[in-house]
Amino acid sequence: MNLFEFEGKRPVVHPDAFVAPTATLIGDVTVEAGASIWYGAVLRADICTIVVRAGSNIQDNSVLHAGPGDTLTVGPDATVGHGCVVHCAEVGEKALVGNGSTLLDHAKVGAGTLVAAGSVLTPGTELPPGVVAAGIPCKPTKPIAGTSSEFWVETNPPYYQELAQRHAAGAPRVEAGA
Repeated sequence: MNLFEFEGKRPVVHPDAFVAPTATLIGDVTVEAGASIWYGAVLRADICTIVVRAGSNIQDNSVLHAGPGDTLTVGPDATVGHGCVVHCAEVGEKALVGNGSTLLDHAKVGAGTLVAAGSVLTPGTELPPGVVAAGIPCKPTKPIAGTSSEFWVETNPPYYQELAQRHAAGAPRVEAGA
């Protein structure tokens, strides 16, 4: 993993968290137990604070950052999908941000909410808990209860927790052509 101190602030990673060797954490970043930060992800807390709560996962090539003095919190058992730009205030507990989504300044995603892939939360948008939200700009479309989206919100965190343990135990670097 690539950890960088910035102006006296350095990342703190719980020993039971998984941070991929190609992930980069800069400054005031906290990664709690059972959380996972995947390949190519960048968490840049040079002018802000980033907290990734227990059991959550930040997937490959996502970028997390926030404005000066702000705190970006990814709640327990939340998922930030592949290739997301998260420049917001909060991703709630067990929320799922779909692949390629963008969350802008001071946006908040409620607990148990699924943001559909490719959505854009405009600055200051606050999604309520327990909904499916989609679009540009992203808006709630329906309650999540009883939908196929509920399955992903519930099953993705434990799946990624188990997958992170497998990567930590057995994904050694290899040389090309070997």
